[in-house]
Amino acid sequence: MNTNSRYLKAKEKVEDIKGFYGNLLAYAIVIPILAFINYNTTSFAWFLFPALGWGFGLLMHGLGAYGYNPFFGKDWEERKIKEFMQNS
Repeated sequence: MNTNSRYLKAKEKVEDIKGFYGNLLAYAIVIPILAFINYNTTSFAWFLFPALGWGFGLLMHGLGAYGYNPFFGKDWEERKIKEFMQNS
């Protein structure tokens, strides 16, 4: 892997992590607002549905951003790219 390729991959990784933190910040702001609205309007805890759904998405985003993929392993993507390049 040459220097330019490593730089582009590192830049992509930084952008992924930056996107994760933006998503985390939005979650930390929006979910408490939804909870506040929920508790002041009804007794049914509907805010839990977006909190759990978005929370699961946030978890998956964080795992992907930091390179942990329990389904395909650490270097699965790299192996697949090499495999496809050899077969083409």
